[in-house]
Amino acid sequence: MSELTRRGFLLGSTLAAAGLREEEVMAQPAPNTTANQPDPLLDGEELPTFRFALEKSEAKVQGGNSAREATVKQLPISKGIAGVSMRLEPGGMRELHWHATAAEWAFVVEGRCRTTVVDPEGRAETNDFDPGDIWYFPRGHGHSIQCLGNKPCHFILVFDNGYFSEFGTFSITDWIGHTPSRLLAKNLSLPEEAFTRFPKNEVYFARGPVPPEQIQPEHRRVLNPPPVSHKFRMLAEEPHSLHSGGREWRVGQERFPISTTITGVILDLNPGGLRELHWHPNADEWQYVISGRVRVTLFGAHGRYREETFDAGDVGYIPTGYGHSIENASNDKPARVLIAFNSGHYQAIDLSLWLAANPDYLLMANLGQPEALIEKLPRRRVFLTK
Repeated sequence: MSELTRRGFLLGSTLAAAGLREEEVMAQPAPNTTANQPDPLLDGEELPTFRFALEKSEAKVQGGNSAREATVKQLPISKGIAGVSMRLEPGGMRELHWHATAAEWAFVVEGRCRTTVVDPEGRAETNDFDPGDIWYFPRGHGHSIQCLGNKPCHFILVFDNGYFSEFGTFSITDWIGHTPSRLLAKNLSLPEEAFTRFPKNEVYFARGPVPPEQIQPEHRRVLNPPPVSHKFRMLAEEPHSLHSGGREWRVGQERFPISTTITGVILDLNPGGLRELHWHPNADEWQYVISGRVRVTLFGAHGRYREETFDAGDVGYIPTGYGHSIENASNDKPARVLIAFNSGHYQAIDLSLWLAANPDYLLMANLGQPEALIEKLPRRRVFLTK
């Protein structure tokens, strides 16, 4: 028996004993080992900043359309997630494009927009979005975004790769504009001279008439929709959690099947509200403050602790496994925070539940406190409080 045959036999025997087929194991995502690799940025005596004033940063502007991005270039700690704040004017659109190195998740803040998307099987979907709706486009799926109606729209884009730059995407005008007309004529069945009138450089933001309210048929006149939708009406659902400190909407792959690499959260904090001390074992956390002002803490072991205050339009980043909290810094105004995790499956361990899951004698010995005080600790998860 050759070495390769022996390995195959042993693998097959192991899988059979576990009741699994080889294709089932191969389909499982590889474990994320990034958290196990030393990061010089996080290895210093002090924690680096984890805040970036996104809405005050330089924007790519064309007419009434704009885009501001936060990648590792702007926020070096943010290696696992990048984000973009994009605004489109009526008749404006983010042209047909795709992302080679990241999936795209989005939350609509204001206005209305329409997306088109096509997958590798040629299945296409067009959807209209209102404030509170989200979309997810897997990596490499071609898509576009249009503003609907006579009012501008604003949405936040989240990418599951901190090194990804929105300004480095693959756009249709850039591709066609740099391809020889001979190839284009052969490919698209048009005369070569027709392509002299096409854009020669990337348009990025295109502009045309305000799209019709009714979704139009595809150019091919054949409907071939995908098996699962790219759209989810996040804020049209009941909150996932409701407490004295606020409320939370949470949508991951369990409720939005196509969103395999990103879980999205909207966190509303009442005045003085606190999302308690916790950490996420399986994902980095990216934050965008939609409204209000919040205080975010970050714990990085070995006595390293940092607190920063975020205003509306600021973004924050918490690496996998780092302890943190989010608190409304105002005593009379609510705050709303958009949060994204680079995993389709949400995991968190909260301080209150961790303590409640241990016997009292262990807590007394570990914390050096008398039984009378330990008795007063919460016996269940706090999650949101004030």
